[in-house]
Amino acid sequence: MRNAFAAELTALAVEDPRIYLLSGDIGNQLFDKFKAARPDRFLNCGVAEANMIGVAAGLALNGFRPIAYTINAFITTRCYEQIRVDLCYHNLPVILVGVGGGLAYASLGPTHHSCEDIGILRILPNMKVVCPGDAVEARLAMRAALREPGPVYIRLGKKGEPVVHASPPPFQLGKAIVVREGSEVCILSTGNTLPLAIEAGEELNRGGVSTRVVSFHTVKPLDEGCLTEVFSRFAVVATVEEHSRLGGLGGGIAEWMADRGPVRARLCRIGTPDRFLHEAGEQAHAREAFGLTPQQVASTILAARRPSA
Repeated sequence: MRNAFAAELTALAVEDPRIYLLSGDIGNQLFDKFKAARPDRFLNCGVAEANMIGVAAGLALNGFRPIAYTINAFITTRCYEQIRVDLCYHNLPVILVGVGGGLAYASLGPTHHSCEDIGILRILPNMKVVCPGDAVEARLAMRAALREPGPVYIRLGKKGEPVVHASPPPFQLGKAIVVREGSEVCILSTGNTLPLAIEAGEELNRGGVSTRVVSFHTVKPLDEGCLTEVFSRFAVVATVEEHSRLGGLGGGIAEWMADRGPVRARLCRIGTPDRFLHEAGEQAHAREAFGLTPQQVASTILAARRPSA
């Protein structure tokens, strides 16, 4: 996913002289082609992420379109005050790109885990939150974000994620994409859990449960038209995300349901629990520990379909 982002950004920078890339001292080889094409518009801001946000704000105030990029936890929780005051308060067109969302860097320990970022950023006025499901969506998200007049946060996985879309689908911020059709339960996935959600849907289909899978790439603003349709049609709607069940896609939809009133479907929120991971291991291990394998997701959805005792 990050390679697709770098390639798309390089192509966009060739087209648009306003684009600046700011890096938090990572991705130097990743952006070799960008630096070769536009060396004057690559700024290595060092391990000073809060300062990087201030630089991005200054560039935006002078008519440029800065993209600030670093590891997910370091571009969100580490510089939250600067994002809130420098970017969102002034509604500046800065794109924040975090790589390694969720548990992608699980093996590097709790400093690199990022399961709260969607929640803390989506509550900020003016901020849009976008979590592409694969490399194709990552490219489309970059182009869509550059058309926005205010701040946008793009949450990427890491590398090696399966490509879901054989060709680019219609893409618009705030409009979900139906990836697989079904009639009994609906899975709404955001970010790098999209391939996992598809596998879980296939597991359910093999068990005789017809399952729709939707890429909910934009967590803010929510696609309320899609939500209205699926909550009136399906018995169970499950959200799947590599993020806390509190505050993420599932939390946002629960808030939408509370404001809307009674709906037909039962909401099943699948994500990380309200606790830290005190274990060492790769992303696959962390997902299993938190119930985020395709088989575990399918089992959770099946349990949600059963009537309560």
